[in-house]
Amino acid sequence: MPKLAAFPKAYLDQLCVDGSMSLAEWIDVAATLDIDGLEFYSGIIDLKNPAGWPEARKRVEDAGLVMPMLCCSPDFTHPDESFRQRQIELEKGWIEMAAALGGSFCRVLSGQRRPEVSRADGIRYAAECIQACLPHAAERGITLILENHYKDGYWEHPEFAQKMDVFCDLVAEIDSPHFGVNYDPSNTILAGEDPLELLDRVKHRVLTMHASDRYLAEGTIEDLRREEDSLGYARRLRHGEIGKGMNDYDAIFSVLVSVGFDGWVSIEDGVDGMDQLRGSVRFLRDKMARHWPSQPGMKTRA
Repeated sequence: MPKLAAFPKAYLDQLCVDGSMSLAEWIDVAATLDIDGLEFYSGIIDLKNPAGWPEARKRVEDAGLVMPMLCCSPDFTHPDESFRQRQIELEKGWIEMAAALGGSFCRVLSGQRRPEVSRADGIRYAAECIQACLPHAAERGITLILENHYKDGYWEHPEFAQKMDVFCDLVAEIDSPHFGVNYDPSNTILAGEDPLELLDRVKHRVLTMHASDRYLAEGTIEDLRREEDSLGYARRLRHGEIGKGMNDYDAIFSVLVSVGFDGWVSIEDGVDGMDQLRGSVRFLRDKMARHWPSQPGMKTRA
């Protein structure tokens, strides 16, 4: 059965921008959930100093959890080669962070969809940069996972490989046992495409998953398109409790079962507080038990 992790989506500004929440506080809060692991974000203030990584890992493990995957946002599609090289070095540092924290997976992205960068150049830039990071990852036992992303919350432009055809072409460029896909069904909806179609195309390469449910608080997908180049997420976009949005988790999990998926499912919701996050945990635990009934159950936490 897949294992369940949680990502601090609701607390990123507190953890990464103003420091009003410490990583230790997030771990203590998250440890009350019925989960198996905690996905971290590379921009967490308390992780900036490598000297603090062993203590962060110890605190997670003392809570009976693991840190399986590190969420990072390298920007590999800049036309300036020196800029791309700096992003490669950043990703290598995040790979080291993931390994020190006890992780197995480290996210990569393509980069921002800059108007001056062509489709062919963007795919080439991203593929070359990811391939340049793979030896560093392999040496540390880390697998790089490319997400079909919408937009990093601190970026100006949306993801270069947001659209399914670009994403699949980029995935096809990289053949390595240390590379795979982090599938996020909600991001496909935001691209105006079918999350089940994308999953069918990449299902054999999916190693991890972001579980989320999205809805538009107002307006339409077309309104969202017009706001894509505003800094951060458009305000009309909302993360909601999983099971109450637009995704069909029975269909998603059925496909994953058919290809023998047993990786990590990380919750990327709960932006309205811990009660919402607990609801997402309950929903996913129930669905996972239904779709992987022959597998030994995961631990249940208080």
